[in-house]
Amino acid sequence: MPDRSTLPLDVTGRPLRLRDVDLDAFLRPRSVAVIGASDKPGKGNTLMTTALKAFSDKYGSAFYPVHPTSDEVCGTRVYRTIAEVPGPVDLVAILTGAAVDSFEETQRAGARFAVIFAAGFSEVGKDGEKLEARLRALVEGGDTRLLGPNTNLNAFSDFREDLAGPALALITQSGHQGRPIFQGQEIGIRMSHWAPTGNEVDLEYADFARYFADQPEVGVIAAYIEGFKDGRTLMLAADHAARLRKPLVVVKVGRTDAGRAMAKAHTGHLAGADSVVSAAFRQLGVTRVDGLDDLLETSMTFARTKPPTGDGVCIYSPSGGTSAHMADMAAAAGLHLPTLTKATQQRLHDGLIPSYLQVSNPVDCGGPPIGDERGLKILEALVADPKVAALIVPVAGAVDMFSEGLSRDCAIVAKTTDKPIFMVWGAPPGTDDHYYFKMLDGGLPVFRTFGNCVDAVKAYFDYWEFVRRFESPFADAPTTPLPAAKKAKRILADARRGEAWSEHTSKEVLRAYGIKTSRDVLCTSAAEAVRAAKAIGYPVVMKPSSAALSHKSDLGLVKVGVASDKDVRAAYTDLDRRSRTAIGRTGELEGILVCEMVSGGVEMVVGVSRDELFGPVVMAGLGGVFVEVLKDVTFRVPPFGAGEAHRMLRELKGYAMLEGARGAKPADVDALVDVIVKVGRLAQDLADDIAEIDINPLVVRPRGAVALDALIVTRS
Repeated sequence: MPDRSTLPLDVTGRPLRLRDVDLDAFLRPRSVAVIGASDKPGKGNTLMTTALKAFSDKYGSAFYPVHPTSDEVCGTRVYRTIAEVPGPVDLVAILTGAAVDSFEETQRAGARFAVIFAAGFSEVGKDGEKLEARLRALVEGGDTRLLGPNTNLNAFSDFREDLAGPALALITQSGHQGRPIFQGQEIGIRMSHWAPTGNEVDLEYADFARYFADQPEVGVIAAYIEGFKDGRTLMLAADHAARLRKPLVVVKVGRTDAGRAMAKAHTGHLAGADSVVSAAFRQLGVTRVDGLDDLLETSMTFARTKPPTGDGVCIYSPSGGTSAHMADMAAAAGLHLPTLTKATQQRLHDGLIPSYLQVSNPVDCGGPPIGDERGLKILEALVADPKVAALIVPVAGAVDMFSEGLSRDCAIVAKTTDKPIFMVWGAPPGTDDHYYFKMLDGGLPVFRTFGNCVDAVKAYFDYWEFVRRFESPFADAPTTPLPAAKKAKRILADARRGEAWSEHTSKEVLRAYGIKTSRDVLCTSAAEAVRAAKAIGYPVVMKPSSAALSHKSDLGLVKVGVASDKDVRAAYTDLDRRSRTAIGRTGELEGILVCEMVSGGVEMVVGVSRDELFGPVVMAGLGGVFVEVLKDVTFRVPPFGAGEAHRMLRELKGYAMLEGARGAKPADVDALVDVIVKVGRLAQDLADDIAEIDINPLVVRPRGAVALDALIVTRS
């Protein structure tokens, strides 16, 4: 079986491409065997057996029931064991209680795929974890691919074949949570595939995301995920979909401690740090939504629209209040509402809309025009405006005299243009579903709420902007360390594993990677400190260097503005005494650092942490004490380049500080980006050695950036 050990690896030892899995044989098998097959009323296996028999019949697959005592199931001859079934089988469904034993027999029979529906594995505790470990070992040692365990029949659902347009493909780790998406077919939303991945002992989200993206009929991939099996395969799958311009829309639970706890209990997954997952999504163009209604409607939006030609949104409604409400929500979400051209406004006021109503954007027609021949002409004028890339038509509640014309005309105009028309039909379900379904049947993206519409439109523009600038970070990902890595490894050779390095040693590693630090001299006597201060130039900063003192400021062990020989001697004596007291008998004081005093600029923090899913993760934010107080930080997962580092910084609420707030000179953002990229490379090259990096503060001046303090922690 091909596994990750045969794939090309980057410098961290992580794969640079996904494994190859031929899922055609799983989703459209030529032969299906069911171990534990039954057709007896009241038996738990009967429902699954009959469903798999119907699936086999629909696609012309050979069907082989397997049972040790039955002679016939569903009118078909029964085989005593899977070994007796003639020829290798494409898909074996295992319905027995001793599922792992049955899987082992399935492997020996040479089956290509198996699915285990039973629960009771890692999601239930230590005994289940042992059972799952045995199952994983079997998978890794054989050639049979496995879906599950702890999954269901959703992959073999009966999809409607009478719906047109690009389809949704669905991946879920909970069958019930995918049900509302599957039921979208009942309102005319096309769906083509459903993969319920369960505990993902073998087949995982990334395998199906890649496969679905490759299918020509699939326009968008929707997913409900409780925890990813592997952060790198998630990124590679997103990268693959981005290359093909196939949007991914995901509900990812685990935003809170309660959600993460439930996720692990349900599927046995590690949910991962939520902030890092969100950052990886932004980095690779994955749209994250919160609710299942959002998941369905945002996915529908991508399936029913073409890429935009610009970013302008026009809002058109029969009500001034509705227009104002929607415009407020759209603008707050960051959508661009341009003023319509004078020619368009003149055309609208020339017999279509009364002159006293606003037509600059939003456009208020007052109501009656949408009920007669003017309605179609207004829509045609709006989509013809060169500033308009998309039209939002919100209707808070239906009015019968207007609904017929509006629902008809929007569907007509949508067929004449590539500019999407987003409809909001706010009337409660069941009150006037006739018009709601008419617009759905007309191929329009239709929403029940203003909020879902705004979220979907924002996701639509954000995704296509991402695609416009997208360059795969894996195309030129580093596969060998830089020469600087050898120097850094020599520096840390004597460091004890799992411990922090001193500031002096940490800065040496940064300098090896070309990251500028303050000019420092490590001194072991007061006289030496005086000489260093004179060489650097007064005033200076003085502080201890010790692996045991990671938060020197909190202990009052940083002296700023030391301005004379006398003061240097006094500071040295005081810092030496108090540092040794703080360290105690178990720590070591390397000496006292005498450092240049750097003034001005913006204090930032740049760091690295190690995520359980993604490995090394780079962090940036406002530095000094603000990183802990304001927590204005953001993340990226290497590999990434300067462009992504710039976008990373613009996510910060405090980004205006770098632009020159309140008359200050703008900071050298390019220099900050250079540090971020170099730290990312350092983290990759030394992934086996480093657990954490903290450069705080990193002062970003009008020209250049300087690391004033640094802490590196080795991996244990």
